[in-house]
Amino acid sequence: MKFFKKITKRYPILKILGNRYVLVSIFVIVWLTFLDNYSYFENRVLDKKIEELEANRRYYIEEIKKDSTSIRQLNNPDQTEKYAREKYYMKRENEDIYIIEFEDEVPKDEDTKSL
Repeated sequence: MKFFKKITKRYPILKILGNRYVLVSIFVIVWLTFLDNYSYFENRVLDKKIEELEANRRYYIEEIKKDSTSIRQLNNPDQTEKYAREKYYMKRENEDIYIIEFEDEVPKDEDTKSL
């Protein structure tokens, strides 16, 4: 006991750290910061996952809006015909279609084969 009194006289901070409430508080802070299932570091990881999922959600909502507008446009027969002609190169009877490809639009594989 004399040893503890000598040390506390020399280092008064140890007197404060020797208090049981301070010790319990330090233990709780360390426990909640590092060891608990809901620790600070685990919460940071979960927050990053939540932000990523919310970004994915926003992206897919925008894609759904784009697709729903294109579906509404395809309900019109003229738009359906335009889409089929542009994407699938469909044509009417007695009609010729010429596909013009520019050099910039040609894929690299076809470009090297022609040499």
